[in-house]
Amino acid sequence: MIKVGDTLPSSTLMEYSEVEGEGCSIGPNPVPVDKATAGKTIALFALPGAFTPTCSAKHVPGYVEKAAEFKAAGVDEIWCVSVNDAFVMGAWARDQKTDGKVRMLGDGSAAFAQATGLTLDLSGRGMGLRSNRYSMLVRDGKVVTLNVEAPGKFEVSDADTLLAQARGSAA
Repeated sequence: MIKVGDTLPSSTLMEYSEVEGEGCSIGPNPVPVDKATAGKTIALFALPGAFTPTCSAKHVPGYVEKAAEFKAAGVDEIWCVSVNDAFVMGAWARDQKTDGKVRMLGDGSAAFAQATGLTLDLSGRGMGLRSNRYSMLVRDGKVVTLNVEAPGKFEVSDADTLLAQARGSAA
């Protein structure tokens, strides 16, 4: 399992873009983790799947609401990573009104989750391999803090916990 001090695994996540921009087309676009984290501080949180009740009611809204506070604490971007495709993550972004405050990144094949060692096997429930619920602060691709949620809990991967860590590491 990935730990504090480790470099994030070389992987590519996918992001649905609503508008065409410089170098990106409307639709799914690759986000190479190593390039996207270079020289940046990222507040990354991962969830088992999009549109789950707890994640939609508590998790994502907390990060959206505190986006300005994360920026003030020196965080360049907030990432939500889930084992879903980019289309689902794009729909979830619209539903959650992330409006560019949180990047909703799909890990459709669970390659990133597997590379971090933070997987949750829900095959018995018909949902396959998913990501554990966790949060981490990443600086220039290296893990600065890591908060892995115990199964069925919602105590350490929330926005308040990671924001406090971001403020502490910026000092």
